[in-house]
Amino acid sequence: MIQEKELNLRLNNFKDYLDKNYKWDIALIFSKVNQYYFTGTLQEGVLAVLKSGQSIYFVRKSLERAKLETNFDCRFMTSFSDVAKTLGANFENVLLENDALTYSNFCRLKKYIGFNNSFDVSDALLKVRAVKTNFEIEIIKKCGKLHAEFMNKVIPSLLKEGISELDFANELYYQMIKCGHHGVSRFNMFQMETIGGQFAFAENSLYPTNFDGPGGTKGMSPAVPVLGDKNRKLKRGDLVFVDIAFGIDGYHTDKTQSYFFGAKLDEEVKKHHNMCIQIQKQIAALLKPGAKCFEVYEKVFGGISADFLPGFMNIKDGRAKFLAHGVGLHVDELPIIAMSVKDELKDNMVIAVEPKKAIPGVGLVGSEDTYIVTKGGGEMITGGEREIFLV
Repeated sequence: MIQEKELNLRLNNFKDYLDKNYKWDIALIFSKVNQYYFTGTLQEGVLAVLKSGQSIYFVRKSLERAKLETNFDCRFMTSFSDVAKTLGANFENVLLENDALTYSNFCRLKKYIGFNNSFDVSDALLKVRAVKTNFEIEIIKKCGKLHAEFMNKVIPSLLKEGISELDFANELYYQMIKCGHHGVSRFNMFQMETIGGQFAFAENSLYPTNFDGPGGTKGMSPAVPVLGDKNRKLKRGDLVFVDIAFGIDGYHTDKTQSYFFGAKLDEEVKKHHNMCIQIQKQIAALLKPGAKCFEVYEKVFGGISADFLPGFMNIKDGRAKFLAHGVGLHVDELPIIAMSVKDELKDNMVIAVEPKKAIPGVGLVGSEDTYIVTKGGGEMITGGEREIFLV
């Protein structure tokens, strides 16, 4: 159970941010992950945060479970009319999660909880959550340690000649659970789905994807582009691309490792991979409080030689538009190290750095590790970058 002191710290940080940036009377939070962040339990309902100081988690199901998991003020609701009966109606300024609120729920809110003005609070929630508390940092560090051990010790034992991508992905996921993984990889991106992460053999790691990321995977079918291709079998000389988020107690770290199976590694491929490692180190050194995201991006990207750029962060128009991203309760959080992003880095932000290079006919090489922003630069928590793992 998350202690009341920790939950109060999170709520106070959120309300302080709102006081500085909004005119508001009440914030209504609908996304389950944000509800969990503030209450310590994840149910079906709506969290009401009032400027006056009162915060109540209205729960449809399960109030009984909520009371077993948190000391937060949780109350039963059948509809928004119950919220109105408790809190009143006709607020002047209401803050809503536009990213998570459906239009039907918005109409119901207007019916039962009248308000004159509504403003989007989605970005505020992301920015507050981007700076982790010491409690969160402790969990994420434990996660990073397990993540590194899993990538370095468990995955090589799963790579056997003739195994299909799908069977490899299934076995990998099973072993992740055995090693303590919490079983899901949550994303903030709308309708983003994955199971464990991205797994691909050789050319399948360059397969086009429907999200902004440098890696690819063919998946099971056009309807289910996750896990792996049952028809692609591992053979000698294959590059194996594994990009997974490990998670414990709701929190994630993100890490990528490339493996080469059953043959001698081409020196040119090794060279491209090691260049990505050097870029990762450059980015990590710049992860200090006060640095602007776009400045880090421009400094690193501007120093990459013209002959290395083709295929960097994927090929052609598939190139990812970032070099690093925040990690926490979601795998994709703020801050984002990308062009034009003016956000400033702060102590205890957690960032996954992932420079990668697409090599036609070979696959995707490169690295990814998770860091904590500190005054001395990024603190590595997922074991560190390494050369392509020969199996």
